[in-house]
Amino acid sequence: MASGVVRRLPKGLAAEARDNATAIGKLLSLARPISAAQRKRMRLVEPQPAERLRGYMVRAEKRFGVEWEVLAAIMLVETKFGRVRSASSTGAQGPMQFMPGTWRQYGLGGDVQDARDAVLAAANYLKASGAPRDYRRAVFAYNHDARYVDAVLAHARQIKRDSRSFYAYYNWQVFVLSAQGDVRLTGPR
Repeated sequence: MASGVVRRLPKGLAAEARDNATAIGKLLSLARPISAAQRKRMRLVEPQPAERLRGYMVRAEKRFGVEWEVLAAIMLVETKFGRVRSASSTGAQGPMQFMPGTWRQYGLGGDVQDARDAVLAAANYLKASGAPRDYRRAVFAYNHDARYVDAVLAHARQIKRDSRSFYAYYNWQVFVLSAQGDVRLTGPR
């Protein structure tokens, strides 16, 4: 269905729609419904301002050579730019969702819950895993699922194509999948 719509759009919009549909489709294929009890345990907060987060990412790019757009796409996918503060079901923590052992190795002595420290650590880890030479390999090291890699790289492509997309993504709300369908957790009530 999305491909039919994409074919009818002007070229610039078609690329944006294709990347967003690809990313969301891949991420939804990874999602499993969560219970009402699990939803109640989720910690949600207001994220730091978009410009501040982008500044952290640009500084990390300068230090490690990892494109800020890739860092932004990972933070979007992992925690909607820090809105989700709960540890993952596998124990990953912080706005960039680090496993404790990975954090010890790449966290540079920082605080896993601090967005600045987490972005720097993510850039450090991605660099050690092959970025910027091979983003597919580096992002796969971050999360060992090709669908995750495809989603992150599609979002990063869109941010590179139009940096205003970063701000649009920043304002996306948090939804979870329940047995009854999508449930919005943040945004207007």
